[in-house]
Amino acid sequence: MYDPLAPLNLQPARYTCYRAAGPIAVDGKLDEPSWQLAPKSTPFVDIVTGEPGWFDTRVALLWDDDYLYFGFWVEETDVWGTMTARDSKIWEENDVEVFIAGKDAYYEFEVNALNTVYEVLWFWKDRPLPPGFDPAKERMLVLDGVGGHVHPRGERWGFLDWDFPGLRTAVHVDGVVNSRTNTDRGWTVELAFPWKGLAHMADGRSLPPNDGDVWRIDCSRFEKLGLNREVLDPCVGWTWNRHGHYDSHIPEVFPYVTFSNKRVGESA
Repeated sequence: MYDPLAPLNLQPARYTCYRAAGPIAVDGKLDEPSWQLAPKSTPFVDIVTGEPGWFDTRVALLWDDDYLYFGFWVEETDVWGTMTARDSKIWEENDVEVFIAGKDAYYEFEVNALNTVYEVLWFWKDRPLPPGFDPAKERMLVLDGVGGHVHPRGERWGFLDWDFPGLRTAVHVDGVVNSRTNTDRGWTVELAFPWKGLAHMADGRSLPPNDGDVWRIDCSRFEKLGLNREVLDPCVGWTWNRHGHYDSHIPEVFPYVTFSNKRVGESA
């Protein structure tokens, strides 16, 4: 099995995702008791080097019978965004991202501070496509790697017209978007993914997961402005753990997320 972290002597992060202790209102504020109790990730680090980012970024996960939830805390002194059309090239400005991987498919999600969403469902080309997916009839991307890194497994199909059924997203800004005053404190993101939309990544596993099931899930952030507000090309990438390459599309380095039937807070 391809192990890009082996030469770096690194291990992917590990996280336990607990059941929500009550209803989650997807409003971007992350003020429910469940979010206050949920364990946060370690601060995100540079995707290539593992060095700390100059802004703090953390994520927490929760689940219930209907949804898999993500909450992001994104420190930012100048919250901005320009793209408002769904499936715009969100990675070209500040965003946060989620990748959820199965054996032969993975899902990519991105959102900016204006709550504009970009998403792609990817299938590795060395396996037959599931019924209903036809590269000749849909908007497609073909990818073998990013940033000069080529994955040994080769190319994958990216289906741009696939929308996650029932997806709910919200952003809350602590400041004023596009104020350019450098007085903002940051933004928070709240996401709810219905379990039924994760069937292509489940590999036959139960949805929602059983107690102890382990999934590979990555979360990241890309930043277009440098410390002195200079425009960065490419954006700097910060991820839950180091990838060793400027490439978000390496499922083998994604953190291990273990699902627990315990309600959040009971673990203490």
